Amino acid sequence: MTKSKVAVLNTKPETILQDYERLLKLADAENHLDKASTTILKDNISWHFPFPGANTTPWQLEGTILALKKLGFDDQVCVQNKTVVTDAFKGEDLNKYVPIFKKYDIPVLFNFKDEDIKWIRYEPKGKMLVLNNIYPEGITIPDYFVGKNIVHLPTVKCHIYTTTTGAMKNAFGGLLNTKRHYTHSWIHKTLVDLLQIQKEIHSGIFAVMDGTTAGNGPGPRTMFPVVKNVILASSDQVAIDAVAAKLMGFDPLTIEYIKVAHDRKLGIGDPREIEIVGEDISNENWKFQVGDNLASRAGDLLWFSPLKVIQNFFFRTPLVNLFIFGSEAYHDYYRWPVKDKKVFKNWLKSTEWGKLFKQYEGGE
Repeated sequence: MTKSKVAVLNTKPETILQDYERLLKLADAENHLDKASTTILKDNISWHFPFPGANTTPWQLEGTILALKKLGFDDQVCVQNKTVVTDAFKGEDLNKYVPIFKKYDIPVLFNFKDEDIKWIRYEPKGKMLVLNNIYPEGITIPDYFVGKNIVHLPTVKCHIYTTTTGAMKNAFGGLLNTKRHYTHSWIHKTLVDLLQIQKEIHSGIFAVMDGTTAGNGPGPRTMFPVVKNVILASSDQVAIDAVAAKLMGFDPLTIEYIKVAHDRKLGIGDPREIEIVGEDISNENWKFQVGDNLASRAGDLLWFSPLKVIQNFFFRTPLVNLFIFGSEAYHDYYRWPVKDKKVFKNWLKSTEWGKLFKQYEGGE
């Protein structure tokens, strides 16, 4: 297999929008997306609260929209999803996406609203590792996704269940319905199956990743924000995740979803086989560590311990509402008001990226 290309640039608030334009050109976005097709912008709202590193940044969204338009991709639509603990409407508001959608006339569709998107039965052409077993009643996908480009907008961060999370994990919310929690015991292979499906249904796939403030620790929500001033882009979803993992200090081929996708030739996960353009990052190692929080300890018990044999009883019955309530209470009513709101406010005051975010807050 030929080398995949990942573009990496150092950036700063004063040049961020121009840097995104340069980034997409370096990563050959124009060659990997179909100008005759609608381009779906799939932002990443890991937490509706604007926690640094957790969500697509407003400059990432705006920079990508502008860069795509300059390359001739004028037909852009954002598709939002919800999770059991994340409110899409609250998320796009608090993370300052709404003024950007209005400014550039970007329609927004919600994959959980029947009037926007229908879910259809899909029979994958490639072999599925786990999804056929997880969903014996059939795999369903959003009808709107078929035949369109998709541009994923993840951030550089750790994840309590997948070590790192990026482009491949970003397909999770958009391409699976609200029963996504069925997959958690097999999350790595689920991400590989979803990449296989994406390659079958999309006219083009691309990822633009923001690491201006990266997330260290038990992500994708309760993290330690670290300013890193880096942005990445690639048409290879495996390669961009591998490069981000390497930056964070992880060996990409020890992360199951990257290794399995690499072995199945869905992309390149070995950094030695990836062409890095832009910055020299050969000596970068941020020494990130995932760690644990209350949510991860509960999840480890229910999804990965011997207790996973009872998960169908727990997660496919009304008992799942106990888990949802517990997660919401922990994140929204304990972590945010007691701890993470203070982290956010300190980031606003003490970092240049926080000051830029405040400009978006003012609608500038």
